Amino acid sequence: MKSYINLKSEVMETQSLNKPKFVLSPSEFAFGKLPTLTRYIFMGNKVKYNLKNVHAAKMTETVTDGVVSFTYAKPKAIPGAVSISLDAKGESSPFYADGIVYFRSVTNNGYSGDLEIALIPEWFRTEILQETLDDKGVLVENSGVGESVKFALLFEFDGDINAIRHVLYNCSASRPSIESETKEDTIEPGTETLSITADPRSDGLVKARTGDTTDKVSYDDWYKNVYVSPVPASE
Repeated sequence: MKSYINLKSEVMETQSLNKPKFVLSPSEFAFGKLPTLTRYIFMGNKVKYNLKNVHAAKMTETVTDGVVSFTYAKPKAIPGAVSISLDAKGESSPFYADGIVYFRSVTNNGYSGDLEIALIPEWFRTEILQETLDDKGVLVENSGVGESVKFALLFEFDGDINAIRHVLYNCSASRPSIESETKEDTIEPGTETLSITADPRSDGLVKARTGDTTDKVSYDDWYKNVYVSPVPASE
């Protein structure tokens, strides 16, 4: 997963690694020689492009003896990703004293924006938007259904080294608009847009993303289960 440059013995080459290490041959060890240092330089992405691999995982919030816990279903793919645009929500409030900004409080209220896809899959309409599939296989929308089911939204952007994978932990989606156009000389597929709100969970957790040194197991398993850091969100 991680890229580095091996500068040992003045020979430069790129390899893959899990952890930096010292190299010590048996003969060097026997004669008490110092270990040869293999130096690693981690290479990060310089650019990002191309939204892909959008998934959603239904979230369940449980309160037991006053303790809140969160669980997620296995992520399911939402094919046909076109674009995503999520703006940060929050306020910056300055406090003035001594003629200057003496203190500034900043709030993190998550993100909100749009996810544009080719066509919303039926499973998302029934499990998240709570439309009903009747005995005839017809999707039915009822005004009695309020907010969508909460879910985690996973996706990634390509990078020049590795793809950058994201997860937003506490999302809701509004009903998409109904729109299309007549066919002309060429066929231009229509798209559907979900308005996404990603609020902080009650424990403060908002999002996570892979970095330059994310371990291989966490990276490879990103879409198998929703990744939650073992470090509490408040730390």
